[in-house]
Amino acid sequence: MIQIIPAINVEKFDDLIKQVRAVEPYAGWVHFDVADGTFTSNEIWHEPFDLLDFKTDLFIEAHLMVARPEKKIDRWLVPWVRRIIVHFETVRDLNEIIKKCRKAKVEIGVAINPETPEGVLKPFCEKVDLIQILAVKPGLAGQKFDDKALRKIHHLRRLCPLSIIEVDGGIQVGVARQAVRAGADILVSASAIFGTGKSVEYAIRELKEDAIAGLTEE
Repeated sequence: MIQIIPAINVEKFDDLIKQVRAVEPYAGWVHFDVADGTFTSNEIWHEPFDLLDFKTDLFIEAHLMVARPEKKIDRWLVPWVRRIIVHFETVRDLNEIIKKCRKAKVEIGVAINPETPEGVLKPFCEKVDLIQILAVKPGLAGQKFDDKALRKIHHLRRLCPLSIIEVDGGIQVGVARQAVRAGADILVSASAIFGTGKSVEYAIRELKEDAIAGLTEE
């Protein structure tokens, strides 16, 4: 089953709440971009304690674009966050993070930047719940999809045939079907859903229809 997950990339928690409420009727998961300005050039919302009184029926996926996630992971192991994604480039002990997430019954994913070869993920295929290809530089929303990611997705599908592959960054109509055709299972998108002039409902449906089309194309 191909999944479209709306991504939220904002500076203020109030804006995060507004976007969550906008997608609640049309999605099962929501993706929070988290950046504290260390691993990324910019800083966006990154305060898990804001979620203590926050309620949603959506499953939350937190994409931690931060340096040394081992030092910050405990703060994100809260019941509202169902999946955490950390970056291969910043992790010194991924096995320790996996152990902590398993104990907290939180899913764990590992992501790579555009310049990182996909082969580094092979040792973790069976250890994590998903692997993510980031098709843009981490942190900034609205970037164009790097076509080199399609080759990486295809190769990663061959390396890890049973893994769930998530693709994040620059996912638009047209790109979605290419990513699925290459082997993606989950597509994360912000700019194609928010601020396009289209309704959120229509934008999500349009992306999903395009993605599904990729399953039938040769």
